[in-house]
Amino acid sequence: MPGRSRSAVAAAVIVGAALPALYGAAVGAMVRYNARRLGEGDLGPQLRAYAEDVRFVFPGRSSWAGEFNGKQAVEKWLRRFVDAGLRIEFDDVMVSGPPWATRVCLRFHDYCEDETGETVYTNEGVIYGHARWGKLTHYVVFEDTQRGEEFDPYLAARGL
Repeated sequence: MPGRSRSAVAAAVIVGAALPALYGAAVGAMVRYNARRLGEGDLGPQLRAYAEDVRFVFPGRSSWAGEFNGKQAVEKWLRRFVDAGLRIEFDDVMVSGPPWATRVCLRFHDYCEDETGETVYTNEGVIYGHARWGKLTHYVVFEDTQRGEEFDPYLAARGL
């Protein structure tokens, strides 16, 4: 390349290749941190990750199902998640695209234990979403919806 040294071109290639991996690692760390805080009852970090007009879709026929538009609607859903004692852990976080058009795919498992420590609910699935400049704009949860329906009587008995 005229006017550029081979070492400068090599450095640019290395940096260009490393940046997506660093961005993906940063998003993964944030996702796991937010889940940990959510499990502690703190919705703040997760809510800060949402755009004001976020759209969240949870398919199925359980009491969790629906389409939730806007941060306030999603906050109500998350508050119920926390109040029910649900915990979510991410097994894999995949990130693609630049910060202004990011796609995320999160492999997770979630569970709930009763007051004695017995597991009363467990599930696994994938969350697929879009983000722009660090704010989640749209996401969909894909998990075994029948398990959610089977969990509903337990929640109803506890006023949740």
